[in-house]
Amino acid sequence: MKKICAILFVVMATIAAVAVSGAAERPRLFLDGVSAYNRGAYHEAVSAFQAVAGSGICNEKLFYNLGNACLKQGKIGYAILWYERAFRLDPHDPDLLFNLDYARSLTRDMKEEKVNPFIGVFFFWKDMLGDAAVRWTAIFLNLCFWGLLTAQAIRRKRVFPFARYCILGVALVFLVTACHDYYVTLHVKTAVILPAEVPVRSGLADDATELFVLHEGTTVGIEKEKSGYSRIRFSRGKIGWIKNDALEII
Repeated sequence: MKKICAILFVVMATIAAVAVSGAAERPRLFLDGVSAYNRGAYHEAVSAFQAVAGSGICNEKLFYNLGNACLKQGKIGYAILWYERAFRLDPHDPDLLFNLDYARSLTRDMKEEKVNPFIGVFFFWKDMLGDAAVRWTAIFLNLCFWGLLTAQAIRRKRVFPFARYCILGVALVFLVTACHDYYVTLHVKTAVILPAEVPVRSGLADDATELFVLHEGTTVGIEKEKSGYSRIRFSRGKIGWIKNDALEII
């Protein structure tokens, strides 16, 4: 029993030491990446930032710096990929928005369809606040509504009935928006084309009919994955199959 306890102690101590070592290594790698970027060594900067991202760190500043380093290398696809990932975490950073728009302007493919204007009007606060703010607003308004109901039950008389129903209406709108965002996150995948040029084919084979061509940095929707291929939707009528190694999901 003592031997087992001693072995478990050594294992736990080793795990703790590795965790502490890894935690200390990440800031150093990030600073190395910043230093490499500042002196123009963009390849080294990308390697350092990717090492931090590969350790499981999910941070908008890290992704933003990765996007900048990739853009400096001329890798438009990777730059947009990391900018998009940063944008999902912080949709209000003006520098990020500027760089993302600039990187998008360098892509060659233009979508033929636009987002439904009704969706843009109905969910305008989503773009203004961001996904996290929408979720917390929905939670806060629901707490306010149930708080007023609780106060009414305790005092046994109606408490701010008009305000209560207004809060309930707005809370439901934000709740629907948050549920929509959650559904999109789970079921609607978006990816970025990484090679300079990729043929989109009618089937799961290299000799299948080429339908059209997409270029580096283009964002597409993923409808299905099968046998190392993804069926992508670029725009209305432009659907086909691409090898999985030609794109990466945001």
